[in-house]
Amino acid sequence: MRRTPPMADASQPANIAVIGSNMMDLITYIDRMPDRGETVEAPDFAMGFGGKGANQAVAAARLGSKVMMVTCVGDDAFGPQVIDNLARNGIDTTHVRQVPGKASGVAPIFVEKDGENAILIVKGANADLGPDDIDKAAEALRGTSAILLQLEVEPETVYHAVAFGAREGIATILNPAPARRDLDVARLAGLDWFCPNESELALLSGLPTGTDAEVTEAARSLIARGIGNVVVTLGGRGARWITADAVTEIAPVRVTPVDTTGAGDAFIGSFAHFLGTGADPAQALEQAARFAALSITRRGTQSSYATAEDFSAFAPG
Repeated sequence: MRRTPPMADASQPANIAVIGSNMMDLITYIDRMPDRGETVEAPDFAMGFGGKGANQAVAAARLGSKVMMVTCVGDDAFGPQVIDNLARNGIDTTHVRQVPGKASGVAPIFVEKDGENAILIVKGANADLGPDDIDKAAEALRGTSAILLQLEVEPETVYHAVAFGAREGIATILNPAPARRDLDVARLAGLDWFCPNESELALLSGLPTGTDAEVTEAARSLIARGIGNVVVTLGGRGARWITADAVTEIAPVRVTPVDTTGAGDAFIGSFAHFLGTGADPAQALEQAARFAALSITRRGTQSSYATAEDFSAFAPG
């Protein structure tokens, strides 16, 4: 039997909480990666706002969701900039904590000509986000319909948020990236939506994911351990929504990629938005695939995310 979390009133915007990371993106556009010990000239550089949590928050907010964020920034020059950027995107920053003596998280990103990227992350103050931050934000969190989570913060924080959501009847969505071998799947029991890519699914399930049948088997091994729904993103092959008794294929959206940075976060953030506004999960996933596809036709991370008006023009109806 399908297990689908409760939906928000379709006549109201979604109310989404993001508990997770923020980063300053340091983006270098390159013709090729240098060999070890080699120095090469790169044609362009940009700075932007990123981090999987902040990206997902901005994606949902751009589409019209009411979003709050629980995160930590450093007391360096980047911290106030991150807070200001969230606020300018309409995100409630009441529960953004500045950590004394810590640098903000940063992400050096290298983007090749075909739009593919390689990313390093330095957690910085993100590592200080803990269960106490969730407890302090509990009253505000109880007014939300969904909580978004990622793995750029400590696992204990994620476990605490999943347990909070299950206890309070709030839908929880975890994007398990970057994947961690030490993630305790047993402590994710009660999670509503688990959204890995193929390699993350393989690592966390301990099973192969080389074929469609193997992807489904690996996903169902997690469902058997208490996770409600698994959505596996498959890159150019779309996505697959897997439950204990059904598999729904989400077709890919064909575009010419310019920069794939942040596409996965665009997918997750927009999926939460569409779910919260009352869409059927399959429809929400189809719309999320379109939103993510539009994002990779533009440079940057959050700067590539469309507004509701832009998205409507790209995907009418």
